[in-house]
Amino acid sequence: MKETYQEDLKGVLAAYPIDVLSIRTESYKQKKGVWWIKTPEGYRILKKHSNSDRTLDFIIAAVEYLQGKGIRIPRIIPASDGRKYVISNNSCFVLSEAVAGTNPVYNDAEQLKRIVQGLAKFHRASAGFVPPEGSKPRVHLGTWPKAYSDRAEKMKSYYAQEESINEHGDFGKIILEEFPYFLRRAQEAVKGLEGSYYRQWVEEVQKTGCLCHQDFAAGNLILTGAGELYVLDIDSITLDLPIRDIRKLLLKVMKKRGGWDAGLTADMLSWYQQENPLENRQWQVLKWELLYPHLFEGIMTKYYEKREKTWSPAKYYSRLQDMIAVEKTLGHVMEGFEGLIPREA
Repeated sequence: MKETYQEDLKGVLAAYPIDVLSIRTESYKQKKGVWWIKTPEGYRILKKHSNSDRTLDFIIAAVEYLQGKGIRIPRIIPASDGRKYVISNNSCFVLSEAVAGTNPVYNDAEQLKRIVQGLAKFHRASAGFVPPEGSKPRVHLGTWPKAYSDRAEKMKSYYAQEESINEHGDFGKIILEEFPYFLRRAQEAVKGLEGSYYRQWVEEVQKTGCLCHQDFAAGNLILTGAGELYVLDIDSITLDLPIRDIRKLLLKVMKKRGGWDAGLTADMLSWYQQENPLENRQWQVLKWELLYPHLFEGIMTKYYEKREKTWSPAKYYSRLQDMIAVEKTLGHVMEGFEGLIPREA
């Protein structure tokens, strides 16, 4: 199968001014793929995108804007005719430099600080970005309350589905017991967002601009031997409030720890504040964004939509227990949230 993918790439790679010594498949999922291309000058990364060419125009413009503001992102290598990407069989391909280094880790305080401050610099650098005319930007601004309300309704339908059957497996029994609590949290989060600074902030960002990576995680970052932090996988970049990225990073770190740590949460918000200060009313939006049960919803929808074909019932059950355990340690963070918010500069 790999040889077929390499054969398919010959026409794409012929469009670039490089000599190809070998090709190694990193990943492949029909609409998306990543390959290591060995050249005499070193390795290059070829990515097949699932995005349309107009969305890719938006992504590349965002990458170049951020690079111009000092954010380290692997350089895109243009094709021989100057194009930033190559279209083959209705798919878009982008070639970029490969960056040598290692992924940072969350359990090292200094490296975690680098990640958090790297995210803050990313957001600060994105201010002023305007999508190019004719491109198709990805936009999540203003969508949170309705999206969360709709997702809560979907969870309710899965709960009703479980209620309707006579015999319940281990996963279903936990859902029947725990879902009412998480539904209340979801509803409270939507109500909180609607009553917060969220809508006004959205209106402001629509004018000033802000880009969210959407997965600013250790696996998408590289620390070089020189101590430089590179940001990878910009494919999902979107126009949105910075809180989206902050929430996602907090969840990844706390999930890795097995539960919420109020002290570490305070440290992470403080590190962010040092590089991209937010107002108290903006930090308040994070409270409602954290209250929504993202982890619980994630595993619940995976199960009822059968997204993970290879997972056994036991694995789903184990993951559900883990996610509930993390979610239920959030209480003390919510209770003391005011004390975690960094002082305004």
